[in-house]
Amino acid sequence: MLLNSPGFHRLQGAISAAEMRQRVISNNVANDDTPKFKRSDVTFEQLLDQTLSNGMPVLAGKRTDTRHIPIGASSSLPEAKIVTDEHSVMNNNSNNVDIDREMSLLAENQLSYNFYIQQLNHDVKMMRTAIEGR
Repeated sequence: MLLNSPGFHRLQGAISAAEMRQRVISNNVANDDTPKFKRSDVTFEQLLDQTLSNGMPVLAGKRTDTRHIPIGASSSLPEAKIVTDEHSVMNNNSNNVDIDREMSLLAENQLSYNFYIQQLNHDVKMMRTAIEGR
């Protein structure tokens, strides 16, 4: 079923990461002038790439019972993580938020989020078309 597929779970994880990234970037922008504030970022895509490109051949077994041992690569997705940049400094007050960079990251994240939602809508539409037999 489409809703249980690894592709759907990856898409769901990407949407969650984009939502988290929106909150983190908004927090960075809100604290642009806060002394000693350190900006944060969300890592998901890098973790997903590492998980998917582990170089192992893909062999998957179907589990018919939760007590069965999984065969093949793990279908679990990495969790999005918030990482704080403690080392760089942008201002004299030890703040490292560059408002121009944050705004461009915000726009990039919005475009990614819109793409993920469009892809989700397309997948649901295709599933609905298959169910209705059109």
